[in-house]
This record gives sequence, structure tokens and C-alpha cells, in this order.
Amino acid sequence: MDLFSPRHLLVILVLVLLVFGTKKLRTIGSDLGAAVRGFKKSMNDGDQEEQLAQKQLPPGAKDAEFPESAPGAGTPRQDDRRA
Repeated sequence: MDLFSPRHLLVILVLVLLVFGTKKLRTIGSDLGAAVRGFKKSMNDGDQEEQLAQKQLPPGAKDAEFPESAPGAGTPRQDDRRA
């Protein structure tokens, strides 16, 4: 016996319809769709802002927020070493 056979899914769908009703399910569906659309829009806006920031950097300039290699970053300072 499969847990998610078509017969079981149909019974679950009928129970959900009885508990929530069609109007409530329609509202939940539209709210969920709006949330997904908003999430996708914000993800695309973030990508566009990042691309715009990269275009605004002068040629040869490095991003100050995440430097590739900071001087002395690989070697611990004398007071950071533990005996």
C-alpha cells in the first residue's frame, strides 16, 4: 500500500475542502501566490542591484566590502598566538 496513492490523495483533498471550505482555500492560494511572487521579485531586485553596483566600480577597483586578500590576513599576530 502506497502512502500517497491517488485514492489517499483524493480523500485528503476532500477532507481539506470540508474543513476549510472553497472560499478559504481560494484565499490561502492567492496569498501564497502573492508571497511567492514577492519573494521572486525581491530576489531579482537584489541581483539587479548587485549588477548595477559592479558596473559602477571603476576598472581595476576592488570591492571594499569583501577584499580578496587583506595584508597580513593569513598570518596571526604575535598576541593572537597561544602558548
